[in-house]
Amino acid sequence: MFDIVIPTIGRPSLATLLASLALCRGPRPEHIFVVDDRRKPARPLELGALDADFAARVRILAGPARGPAAARNAGWRASRAAWIAFLDDDVVVKPDWLVALAADLAALPAQVAGSTGIVRVPLPGDRRPTDWERNVAGLARARWITADSAYRRSELLATGGFDERFPRAYREDADLALRVIERGKEIAAGSRSIVHPVRPAPWSISVRLQAGNADDVLMDALHGRGWRERAGAPRGAFRSHALGVMTAALTIVAAGAGFSSVAALLAAAWLAQTAAFAWRRIAPGPRTRVEVCGLIVTSFAIPFAAVYHRLRGLAARRGLLRDRARAPRPIASAVLFDRDGTLIVDVPDNADPARVTPMPAARGALARLRDAGVATAVITNQSGVALGRLRSQDVKAINERAESLLGPLGPILVCAHGPEAGCTCRKPAPGLIIAAARALGVSPRDCVVIGDIGADVEAARAAGARAILVATPVTRPEEIAAAPLVASDLDAAVTAVLGGAA
Repeated sequence: MFDIVIPTIGRPSLATLLASLALCRGPRPEHIFVVDDRRKPARPLELGALDADFAARVRILAGPARGPAAARNAGWRASRAAWIAFLDDDVVVKPDWLVALAADLAALPAQVAGSTGIVRVPLPGDRRPTDWERNVAGLARARWITADSAYRRSELLATGGFDERFPRAYREDADLALRVIERGKEIAAGSRSIVHPVRPAPWSISVRLQAGNADDVLMDALHGRGWRERAGAPRGAFRSHALGVMTAALTIVAAGAGFSSVAALLAAAWLAQTAAFAWRRIAPGPRTRVEVCGLIVTSFAIPFAAVYHRLRGLAARRGLLRDRARAPRPIASAVLFDRDGTLIVDVPDNADPARVTPMPAARGALARLRDAGVATAVITNQSGVALGRLRSQDVKAINERAESLLGPLGPILVCAHGPEAGCTCRKPAPGLIIAAARALGVSPRDCVVIGDIGADVEAARAAGARAILVATPVTRPEEIAAAPLVASDLDAAVTAVLGGAA
């Protein structure tokens, strides 16, 4: 039912997470994909002591070392499960997490594409939390945090998964969720929970975190300025940071121009702004000498770091938007094939299984789709039945022979009506496509129809699916001209599907 994907950079906490998973009650996943995203692994990952059954389910994948978004993509693409659950390598699951996950995912309606868990961040009970601890505690309020989330694999295929242009563990979760919701799907709040401990961090961590301002620029470009409200993301203090940097810059300009009194006033204003910002961070904390000193120093640095990264993001925005290699590439959840002239050579009104011959590249194209976990089905008009030239059992025998030669084809849906019957299933009507999508549990708009004539393309359009025409000698020139995408053969068509070009 589900697999688990855990991207890691080799933290010791990975072994703690795996140990907590191994002790969980409930149904175990078939696979736990641990994506080793270290740039230069010097030694094997520390997995800890695991029981034999659990250890057999763990698969280590070499990650691309381009950040958690790319690592998660590598993990879910290796899975064939209907649901993919994502965990971060620095969390710990509760003993009933697997039970709760299965309950959260069971019988979710088709419009629900994802499920999120509850994140709990333990804070000290004997003192006030530090600035860093309060920062981590904010994860508990994040709406779609990937520290504990699950998505249908079909939805990850349809959206292309995580956007690898987000290089940090920041905003890539909100970006995916917004794209899912923009497709008309929902993300449900689950009942399962994890613990996210506060890991040690250097006193300067708050300055380093300002790199996320560059990711906010990309979010603005991808989702518009209103994305924060839709994502429930707080606006933050960038405006006040920009004002502080502007005040400091004006101070330098005024001093350089010889306006010493103006420069003194501006310097006083800048110091007041910085002091107010520092106090907002110091007041809720333990106010130890080390904490206060660190917050004072970083309060001077944070505004400049925030503005620098925002400008860096603006400078890189155009290049990122044009970066198709790292942008998410939606892949169809299912490919629906026409039969005659597409998968097998068209022999009109054929009732003899011995005359069934696969089209060139059909075997390899189907194998590539199976390897990618893309579902398939066949949709075929067989009006010869209505016209008395074929029997239903003849059509069934040809289908069985085609499957014996090509491998599993998925559901095979047949319209046996004649051209004048006025049915809703005969292509170019959309009925066969809608029925095939329903049989596969996906939406027609997440399907690609591959056929050899205009009726296949028109049926796809009528159902809201995408279409690829693989032209043959019987394909008319006007059908080729009207097709949205024309492939030279089935292999090229599948390449377009897997590359998201359809």
